[in-house]
Amino acid sequence: MNFETIKKNFDRGLWSKVMVKIAVKKGVITREQYAAITGEAYC
Repeated sequence: MNFETIKKNFDRGLWSKVMVKIAVKKGVITREQYAAITGEAYC
């Protein structure tokens, strides 16, 4: 799993914001990448 795959899945509606947030918590993507994917700041 990487940024590109997560972004693609989010854009297709396969991943929710919660799922993307979990990827940040697991260290798969950064907080900045979360913002790039969801359009919202990570909090």
